[in-house]
Amino acid sequence: MGAADIVPGVSGGTVAFILGIYEELIYSIKIATSDAAKLLLKGKVNEALKSIPFQFLLPLGLGILSAVFTLAKLLDFLLTHHPVQIWSFFFGLVLISIFVVAKRIKKWEYTNFAALILGAIAAYLIVGLVPTQTPYTPLAVFLAGMVAIMAMILPGISGSFLLLIMGKYQQILGAVNNKEVGMLLVFVAGAIVGLAVFSQILNWLYTKHHDLLVATLIGFMAGSLRKVWPWKETLQTVLDSHGKEVPIVQINTLPTVFNAEVLVSLMLFMAAIIIILYIEKLNLTKEQTGVIKEVDKRSHS
Repeated sequence: MGAADIVPGVSGGTVAFILGIYEELIYSIKIATSDAAKLLLKGKVNEALKSIPFQFLLPLGLGILSAVFTLAKLLDFLLTHHPVQIWSFFFGLVLISIFVVAKRIKKWEYTNFAALILGAIAAYLIVGLVPTQTPYTPLAVFLAGMVAIMAMILPGISGSFLLLIMGKYQQILGAVNNKEVGMLLVFVAGAIVGLAVFSQILNWLYTKHHDLLVATLIGFMAGSLRKVWPWKETLQTVLDSHGKEVPIVQINTLPTVFNAEVLVSLMLFMAAIIIILYIEKLNLTKEQTGVIKEVDKRSHS
């Protein structure tokens, strides 16, 4: 998830969905933010701490942070020098994930198809937006934190890309580099509020309207394929806080020749598909083992 969140256009939520931990993720975030906060306000500190699922969130958080600090430079290097190959891998990952996740819908109805189409259109339009300039005020930064963190837990929509769209990507990076603690605290506060509110909504939807929500999220993933298509032509760039050119307006193209680059890209595309299918096989095996154990437990009780 950490590696995915580093790349503008790829979402950590997509990875959580693929690995089968998405439901547990949004439920755990809901408990750790909203439910624990209510207990804290009542002065029940011990109960609040006990309610937080640290056994899930702690290793997950450490994994995300480890990826951010260890893979950020590597991914930046690969995206700079081998963009087509890396995007081919991500394209294969997202594409096959659509079909894998679609199997989790219990019953396909017209409303689910409509939700999928609307989700795909929304994501397709969002990833094609051109960055705009927004004011560098505490309120704007707070709202940016809310939007970015909500996007990070939505499959198919990248939080870092939305920061770029809102004109806040460079500003937040600049705040980090210049150690603007006040503005960073405002951003983090927005992210915490966003998590608390959005996890409540997502958890309710997942419980009450499971198939409709999953169909919408599949649509988001399908629409995001526009962003992760490997072959692009850059029309406009901006300089980031390090003086590096960052593309902001691109159009998708097709390879003009079949060469070594295309061959390697196709191999990475297939590798991503194989990896996801293998992970799905492991998930199914785990689920079947869990069912067998539960049946065996009941038969002996």
